[in-house]
Amino acid sequence: MRETLPILRHLSRLALLGSLALLAGCSRAVLDPAGDVALQQRNLIYASTGLMLLIIVPVMILIVIFAWRYRHGNKDATYDPDFDHSTSLELVIWSAPLLIIIALGALTWSSTHLLDPFRPLDRISADKALDAKAQPLRVQVVALDWKWLFIYPEQGIATVNELVLPVDRQVRFDITSTNMMNTFYAPTLAGMVYAMPGMRSTLHAVLNRPGDYEGFSANYSGAGFSDMRFKLRGVDAGQFDRWVAATKASGRQLATADYLALEKPSEKVPAMRFAAVAPGLFERVVNRCAAPGTPCMTDVMMHDRQAGGGDPHAMRAGAGMPAGRDAPPPHGAKPKGALFKDSHEMAPGPNVTKPRKPGAPGATEPASKRNRDMSFLPPMPGAPVVARG
Repeated sequence: MRETLPILRHLSRLALLGSLALLAGCSRAVLDPAGDVALQQRNLIYASTGLMLLIIVPVMILIVIFAWRYRHGNKDATYDPDFDHSTSLELVIWSAPLLIIIALGALTWSSTHLLDPFRPLDRISADKALDAKAQPLRVQVVALDWKWLFIYPEQGIATVNELVLPVDRQVRFDITSTNMMNTFYAPTLAGMVYAMPGMRSTLHAVLNRPGDYEGFSANYSGAGFSDMRFKLRGVDAGQFDRWVAATKASGRQLATADYLALEKPSEKVPAMRFAAVAPGLFERVVNRCAAPGTPCMTDVMMHDRQAGGGDPHAMRAGAGMPAGRDAPPPHGAKPKGALFKDSHEMAPGPNVTKPRKPGAPGATEPASKRNRDMSFLPPMPGAPVVARG
């Protein structure tokens, strides 16, 4: 036992140094959050890592101890070639990982519901309750190629690659994308949320500490992905109001034509501010009809619903298509496969196969044996020629 104590001390030091090295490799923003949601996520990382180390570290230490204690030169070690089972050892080996898995499962289940991005916050911070009368600040996020557009609908302003938030106030983000799938990620604020074309994601978060931080896209989306970053600034309520007033005084407008120009791919775009935004711009971006004359997805779905007889359950894509060969079956009818049809139900259709070359035996002589004889094909270069009788 005495000879193993120095080994345990050295191994514990090595494990501590290894843990510090692993943590040093993590992003500093993840481990130094400025918002309550990011803080809870960091604590979840710590708890999960600690639970897993409860089994990993002892196993690594025991491997070295067993190798040293039962080495070939140690004559004092017990030698039992007939050992095959130990109930107490089996209980230890299986119960410890099982308990850790149960703890991890409970932690994952609870955190999945508590940190659901669609779920409004129930507190501002660990020591500050949420005012039930206070409305969250709404920010509409649009992932462009390759920049971020932030619309403040209540303030009537917009920014590009600059997100300013008041501290200790709940923020609701409505997130979408114009073309490519991206991931909205501000490590000091909250976790990653996907931005997808034609869809709306939601994230509730809060900043508890003023300062300058950074956000970016965590999903590769093309050539300008590396520079698709934005500045995140946390300010107090008074500074936020002054910033809104200064943005409104800039005089620059984000009309539909300006948005369509901004939507075109561009890289390393500097921060921009807009004093006004075209009405309903975010909703038109979500519905894929920002360009004038483009039908919105909601209008298309309404047309399909009306074609389905007004029944909401009958709404389906293509329900309003005209009848024809490529149209879906009428409402209420279930398509029948060819294997279940009778011969009189299968009307012959046009032959869409590639026509044969003139003179081919299959076209001129269907009964010819050459249709099954491949000897007329030219031999491969270098292959021996075999005479056929």
